[in-house]
Amino acid sequence: MLRKRIIPSLLLERGRLVKTERFRKPKYVGDPINAVKIFNEKEVDELFLLDIGASREGKKPDFKLLEQIATEAFMPVCYGGGVRSPDDVQTLLKLGIEKVAINTAALRRISFLGELRDRFGAQCVVGVVDVKKRLLGGNAVHSQAGVDVPQKDPVRWAQRLVEAGAGEILLQSVDRDGTLLGLDSDLLRTFDGLLDVPLVAAGGASGVEDMRAAFRACRLSGIAVGARFVYQGPHRAVLISYLSAAELASLH
Repeated sequence: MLRKRIIPSLLLERGRLVKTERFRKPKYVGDPINAVKIFNEKEVDELFLLDIGASREGKKPDFKLLEQIATEAFMPVCYGGGVRSPDDVQTLLKLGIEKVAINTAALRRISFLGELRDRFGAQCVVGVVDVKKRLLGGNAVHSQAGVDVPQKDPVRWAQRLVEAGAGEILLQSVDRDGTLLGLDSDLLRTFDGLLDVPLVAAGGASGVEDMRAAFRACRLSGIAVGARFVYQGPHRAVLISYLSAAELASLH
C-alpha cells in the first residue's frame, strides 16, 4: 500500500509566515525558518511552501529566503509563487527546492508546463487548481491573481495541466481554506480515478477522521494541511504541530 502523505502547507507573504481563511485576510503567525525547524524535529516527510503575494504583486520568488529555508529543511520542499520562467525554476532547484507549484503562470500560458517538463522532468512540476463554489451551484476554477481562467471545469483543467506537463496536481478548495471545517469530500469525489498523476487535496483539513474521510472519497496521494498544523485550540493560538505517529499509522 502506498504511503498516505500528510503535508504541512505554509503560506508566505513578504517573507512572513501567514495563514489565510478562504484565501483572504492573511494573519501573521510567525517566522518561516522557525516553523521549518519545528517540522524538522517532528520528522515531517515533505513541505509545501506557497508565496500568496508573489504572483498577485508581480514579484519573483524571494530566492534569498528560499535558500535559507532549503538549507534548513531536512525534508523535500515544494515551492509556489511568482514563478514565471524556466530560469526561475532552475534557480529554485539549484537552491535545493525539489518541486515547483505552478498556478497563475499556467493560467496565462499552459504550454509553460511543457517547457518545464521537457527541461527538468514532470516529477518536479506541480499544477495547482484553485476551486471555488459557484453562486448557483457547482464548482469553478478560481484565480486569486485575477487572471482569466481558460477552463472553468476543475477536473478538465486539472487534466489539461497533466497533459501539458504537470507530474502532480494540488487541488485547493478556496471555500474551505483555513476554516477547519473538513475537506470537501464532494469535490474530491468528482476527481476520483480521473487523473494519471498523484493528487493532493488542500483546504479545511481538521483532524484524523476528516482526513480519513477524504482518503475514502478519492484516491488521493496526500493531503496538504495548513491551519490544523498552525493553530491550537478554539481561540486559534499559534502553535506549530503535526500528527503523532499513531495518528499517521491510523490513516493506513
